[in-house]
Amino acid sequence: MRESLERLGRFNPDRARERFVGGFDANSTRRIEVSGDLVGFVVIKDHQSELLLDHLYVIPSAQGAGIGSEVLAQIFREADETGRPIKVGALKESASNRFYTRHGFVFVESGEFDNYYVRSHCNSVALGDQADLDTMPGQRLHR
Repeated sequence: MRESLERLGRFNPDRARERFVGGFDANSTRRIEVSGDLVGFVVIKDHQSELLLDHLYVIPSAQGAGIGSEVLAQIFREADETGRPIKVGALKESASNRFYTRHGFVFVESGEFDNYYVRSHCNSVALGDQADLDTMPGQRLHR
């Protein structure tokens, strides 16, 4: 995320920290681990009528290995089981925009700095069942 903000000339460490801490909810946050190593985290906020994918972060050295896709596949299964859509925002000009559209999210609107997407339940791209992201907060994704 920092790289995307820096590319746009918008990175401010104090603002980034304030935004994250202000919206942090331990019950909605899950660790992503590969072979026992922490490689990222995902924040999924459970709103009654939808899920909000608030953060999906995989460290740069672990990106491109399919970890984010595996995490999304698990989130899709959870959303489909309850018949709810998933909403997500992505910083404009960030590679995450392509990532989300490639995985079945549909562009809804654009704000000043972010693009917003939705993925309706059962509207996913087939990704397989390789990962298991436990549904309890603080649990791990194992590969």
